[in-house]
Amino acid sequence: MSYTIPIESGEFYHIFNRGINGENIFKEEDNYYYFMKLYSRYMKNIVNTYTYCMLYNHFHLLISVKEMIKKSPSQCFSNFFNAYAKSFNKRYKRHGSLFEKNFQRRHINNQRYLLQVVYYIHANPIKHKIAKKIENWPYSSYHAYVSDKKSKINKKDCLSWFNNLEKFKDYHDSMTLEKIEDRLKSDILVDE
Repeated sequence: MSYTIPIESGEFYHIFNRGINGENIFKEEDNYYYFMKLYSRYMKNIVNTYTYCMLYNHFHLLISVKEMIKKSPSQCFSNFFNAYAKSFNKRYKRHGSLFEKNFQRRHINNQRYLLQVVYYIHANPIKHKIAKKIENWPYSSYHAYVSDKKSKINKKDCLSWFNNLEKFKDYHDSMTLEKIEDRLKSDILVDE
């Protein structure tokens, strides 16, 4: 099970979760911004974030765990999810769980897999047929890479994996979900 993989310092992970029973975890624009605000509050001292994408009923993150942290990364993620769920439940007058019980994580153990996950996360709106192009979905880190705006994601390191911004864009333009899902399955199973 991918939720039992330990999250360890210095390692890279693809983190994802969805709403319980496929329920939407983002109902309006403010929800996306609040989710990222809480994420920053709970996780900025624990992880480096390279990519993210938030869709109606789920999200994806590519992170690495910082060295020499004193808190449990899994517990910090749990605290973050609980804080968001509590706020969401209050706002929409609902109760109970918002997220699936255990968040999913995939350990990333090589450079090829790392590049593929960057693309896969950015292309997730295409996979779920809510956007025709990566740049059309506003709730993804792709926009931070192609703009000069300040961002809390680790753009410098991620762009260095591709060598530069132009090669980052070329990779995204040349890749397809069919290619990437086959490749990802050969490294590790893709989420359903």
